[in-house]
Formats: sequence, structure tokens, C-alpha cells
Amino acid sequence: MGQLAATPAPLGHVPQGAEERSAQATVAAWHRYRQLCELHLRLAPPPAGPVCNRSFDLYACWGDAVPNSTATVPCPWYLPWHHRVQGGVVARRCGPDGRWVTDDSGRPWQDNSQCEDLAQVQPLQRQAWLLEQFRLLYTVGYSLSLVALLVALLLLLLLRRLRCTRNLIHANLFVSFALRAAAILTRDALLPHGHRRGQRHGHLLQLLGVQAGPACRVAQSLAQYCVGANYAWAMGEGLFLLRLLLATSGRRCLPAFLLLGWGVPVLFVVPWVVLRYLYENEGCWERNEKVAVWWVIRCPILAAVAVNFVVFVRIVRILVAKVRAHQVSRGDTRLRLARSTLTLIPLLGVHEVLFALAGEGEGGGGLRLARLCLHLLLTSAQGLVVSVLYCFTNKEVRPDPRACRDTAPPRRGEMATCRDMPPAGAG
Repeated sequence: MGQLAATPAPLGHVPQGAEERSAQATVAAWHRYRQLCELHLRLAPPPAGPVCNRSFDLYACWGDAVPNSTATVPCPWYLPWHHRVQGGVVARRCGPDGRWVTDDSGRPWQDNSQCEDLAQVQPLQRQAWLLEQFRLLYTVGYSLSLVALLVALLLLLLLRRLRCTRNLIHANLFVSFALRAAAILTRDALLPHGHRRGQRHGHLLQLLGVQAGPACRVAQSLAQYCVGANYAWAMGEGLFLLRLLLATSGRRCLPAFLLLGWGVPVLFVVPWVVLRYLYENEGCWERNEKVAVWWVIRCPILAAVAVNFVVFVRIVRILVAKVRAHQVSRGDTRLRLARSTLTLIPLLGVHEVLFALAGEGEGGGGLRLARLCLHLLLTSAQGLVVSVLYCFTNKEVRPDPRACRDTAPPRRGEMATCRDMPPAGAG
């Protein structure tokens, strides 16, 4: 089989000894490489006979190649390690029928081994595999949460004895958890994933060229709104519970909580969508390269986390005072207080404080991945835990004939039948 160097596009010059670039710079360099390649392919004269067609395969720029030959092009200069492989080439085979030879997956066969820096590629592939396992982990968590939340919602909405302001706020919180789970699962289904069966070794950077459609960006925007609404409703739960503990009626505050939970997130999600479209309209909006744009959403969420932590501390102090005063026997004090405190943690999302204080990019690689795994696990399973604690184990939900009478007074130590009073242990 003859050798033919496919006419390389004049794709610019990289200085000798260039240093590795950041991810953002690599993406920008890839876009420049692609633009120059497409321009070159349009301006190149048409072939005189049958050839394997010119193309850009999202990795390298290929000119026309004559049948029964091997085409080679220099290693793409957008690679962060190009200065170590700049003498290498990428190779393809053009078959006798004028078509690129394909591999077992049906894609054009390609040898880019000379352009790989194993010291860089192997850690990237290992990290990509770990991130894919994390995705499977939170997919299972959100799926289980979604099923449990839908069942809990049916119970809260269908049982008449459960209709009160407190359970209506619970129901809205469940809806926000369910919408968050559904939106994230939908976004992930539309988001292109790179570690799929059949992807060739060393082609991780081809993911830069996967163009996400408008549906993916709409799903991403809805996911951000649902996440914001979830944090807002968690804050609403904390504020409502604090009002009840302070002996303040919460019956007339439901419209205010509805506005807080479903209206406030619009105030920061819509500006974020506009800024992303104007200044960072790339991919499925899953990367946050421009920190200023990301903080438009991050700041309100951190504020909600901070408010909930303050409310949590205030509620625990009130519970300690009430328990010590007269509400339970001395021997049962610590157990009741511990149960009340532990059930408040998933309800208010207090665990988010730890991750907010740790930061998103702090620590080494292993520590950062461990923190990411734990955060994804807790966040995805939070809806499941909340639905179990505040619905399935709720004494009001259990089939007790006495719970059907709104006028029947509860026994000492039991929860009142759907009255707007603070729950004892598990709302």
C-alpha cells in the first residue's frame, strides 16, 4: 500500500517548547483549529479523480487522499502536550474503493499513537472513568428519590387528614426534590457522554467537538431552576418550622412561602441564562469557565445554605431549652434531642455547609474526587431520606382511626393530627 501525506491545512504555528495549556485555553485552541480546517477544506480545489473525501473528524484535519494509500497529517497543534509530539503524525487508510477504511465500530480507522502523551492521556482516562462511575451513582440516587417522592406526594395529597399548612409546605418541598431529580436525569440523557462503548483510545479531546442541541441547554436551564427552587424550599421549611417553635401561627404565610420557593429562583436563573447565552454559549452549558457568570447562581444558593444553617442552630437551641424544661422525662432527653436534630439535617440540607466551606476546587486530586463522590451521594439521596423521614415514618400517615378525627386530641408525646405545630422528631 502506497504512502501519501494528505495535504495538511495551514492551521497556524505553535511556538517551540510551548507549555501545557489550561482546559479553557485548550478548548479555545481547538475551536481555532477547527475554524482554520473548515476554511482550508472549503478553499481547496476539487479532486481530479476518485478520492477519500476531505473532512474534520473532530480530532485532525484530513485532506483528500487517493485510493489504496495511507494518509498522514501532523499531530494537531491544539493538544496541550503538542510540544512533546510535534514530530508525530496521525494516520488513516484510504481503501481501493475510495472510502476510508473503518474499524470494528464502523468508524474510520485511525492511528494517533504518535500524538499521544501517555503520561497525560492515561490519568485523563482514569479520571473520566471515575466521573462516569459517579454519574451512575447519582443517577441511581436520583431515580430512587424520584420514585419515593412521587409516592410520598400521592399520600400527602390524597389523604384528607394530612391537609394543613405544614404538610402543604412538605408537599412543595417534595415537588422541588422531584423536579430537581427529573430535570437532572433529563439533562444527563441529553448531555453527550464520552466514555461509551466503542470510543477509540486517546480520543478524549474529540468530546470538545460534540455540539449540544438547544434541547440540552433548555434542560440545563430548567435543572438550574429546579436546584434553586429546591434550596429555596428547604429554606422555607426551616423558616416555617422556626415560626412554629416560636409559637407564631404559620397559616397565613403560605403565599409568602410559595413566592419564596417558586418565584425567587427566577430572579437569578434568568440572568444566568442570558449571561450564558451572551458570553459562554458553548456545549450544554455544563462547564463553568467564566467564574463571574457561575457566581450569579452560586451566590444565592450559598446564601440559602447559610440561612438554613443559622435556622438549624436556632432550632436546636430552642429544642434543647424545651426538652430541658418540661416536655420529656430526664432519661429520654438526649435520645429525643438527637432524633430531632438528625431529622433536621436532611430536611434543611445542613450537610451543604461542609461542602460550601471546603470549596469546589480545593485540595488534591484524590481528596477532591472523594469529596465530589460524597457530595453527589448525599445530594442525590436527600430526596429519598426526606420522603422516608417526613412521610413514610410520619405518624399521621399511619392508618390510625384516631388520626382521622381532626378534633381528637393527641395523646401526650404523640403528634397532633395535621395541625400546624412543630413535629416531634420527624415532622
